[in-house]
Amino acid sequence: MRDGWRLALGMLTVVPARMPGRVDGDVARWAMLLAPLAVLPLGIAVVLVGVVGTALGLPMLVVGLLGVAALVLGTRAFHVDGLSDTADGLTASHDPERSLAAMHTSTSGPAGGAAVFLVLAVQAVALTPLLTGWPGQVLAGALVCVSRLALWITCLRGVPAARDGGLAAPYIGRIAPSVAVGGWLAAAALVAGLLQWAGGDWWRGVLAVLLAAGFVTALVRRATRRLGGVNGDVFGAGIELCLATLLVGVVALG
Repeated sequence: MRDGWRLALGMLTVVPARMPGRVDGDVARWAMLLAPLAVLPLGIAVVLVGVVGTALGLPMLVVGLLGVAALVLGTRAFHVDGLSDTADGLTASHDPERSLAAMHTSTSGPAGGAAVFLVLAVQAVALTPLLTGWPGQVLAGALVCVSRLALWITCLRGVPAARDGGLAAPYIGRIAPSVAVGGWLAAAALVAGLLQWAGGDWWRGVLAVLLAAGFVTALVRRATRRLGGVNGDVFGAGIELCLATLLVGVVALG
């Protein structure tokens, strides 16, 4: 578990962490399981952006953009890069090998650039109304952590790898379906409670979480059909799309 925590913290955030003693299947599984807790510093960063931004009287859209910027910087743009590569791969060709080759290039194509712009813009706009007050700020920070449950779907047992080997290989297929279902149900309860505290209807929070889970599941199925499975880029795309869906769902439904 200790090595898994170090791996999750070092891989998913810019927070300094000691290198794990080893990286094998067990450590990778713990890293994925601990992912929502490991990004708690990022959630706190979003809360602080909201608190400071409102105290300074900044335009709220600027505060929302700064919140998204904090997340991008706090992950070294790692997940954004995955989103870009996944969009390029899924639109490059119907041939899996050519699609995977497009994903591994060092440049971003038009699909990747458009995906990054649109998803980050949606995140910023949807985040903006949440950062106007303390309950919404706490809810926004919690959604950052909940969005990492996307990894419990991309790493679900039975989901194949896009290709043998690669940096994502130790993580693929490590999460049991029962664990994933339990984690998402717990997340639904958390978001429902926080949304009710913020003045919304609790059931709308449950619906937003279920919508996010469905969106990530659809991405995994699409990647499996087009690429033959998932890889690290799909992990990052799943996180970014999950966060966008959660934010839109909570704002639109709450």
